[in-house]
Amino acid sequence: MKILILGARGNLGSQLVKVFGDDSIAWDREDLDITQREEVLSKISALKPDVIINATAYNAVDKCEEIEEENALARKLNGEAVANLADAALEINAILIHYSTDYVFNGENERGYYESDNTDPINNYGRSKVLGERALHTKSAQGLKYYLIRTSKLFGPKGPSEVSKPSFFDIMLNLSKERPELKAVDAEFSCFTYTVDLAVKTKELLEESYPFGIYHITNSNPVTWYEAASHLFEIAGIRVKLIAVSSENFPRPARRPNFSVLLNTKMPPLRDFSEALAEYLNL
Repeated sequence: MKILILGARGNLGSQLVKVFGDDSIAWDREDLDITQREEVLSKISALKPDVIINATAYNAVDKCEEIEEENALARKLNGEAVANLADAALEINAILIHYSTDYVFNGENERGYYESDNTDPINNYGRSKVLGERALHTKSAQGLKYYLIRTSKLFGPKGPSEVSKPSFFDIMLNLSKERPELKAVDAEFSCFTYTVDLAVKTKELLEESYPFGIYHITNSNPVTWYEAASHLFEIAGIRVKLIAVSSENFPRPARRPNFSVLLNTKMPPLRDFSEALAEYLNL
């Protein structure tokens, strides 16, 4: 089986390359500009992969909220480009795997969100991701075979791409070396996800031939940012004064969902995020 991984030098993409190994072809932004429709159709048609895994995304949540040019870029990368890939997959009868986010929900439901719940994003980033989801749904009526994986709060080894971002845990660890006191928002209740575990689960989804459609894949045990930081410092054995604050203490251009736990009803759950975090920290 020939598997094309897009965004292969990113945080998630680099883990997918490790998991799929010799079966995978690793392309990054210099190999294919997914926003260019004709380029996408031409190059993917020539390669003829059996599976296309799209680990590319625009994720500058605040930037696309306050700068219209960035919002347009988000809509292009997270929406239009997904439609391009869907058409390319349809043309060669390939399976398309694409990742989305908990930010497609408004965060008002404290029980969390099932795969079948209606989307209702409250920021531009979430709206751009919904565009991609809708493209897949529309193309499925034409015969597209796809897996849409919603996930949240990724952490794990940093990819080699120059645009790969450090995770929340990486940032907090670095800050703890500089400051004796740190603040973290005790809000935005959702699940952290270890990219290594997500990559393994993606392979499982494919190899075990799960039905096509929407899947929620995150590590278990939802927490707030403050609770996550508390786990981090306890696991790492770091002594730092951690103060819980409200979202108002860190005003940001884009609104975040207050409760956006992605409920998984279709696959065996992933392990507790704290266990994965300990592995990541090599503890």
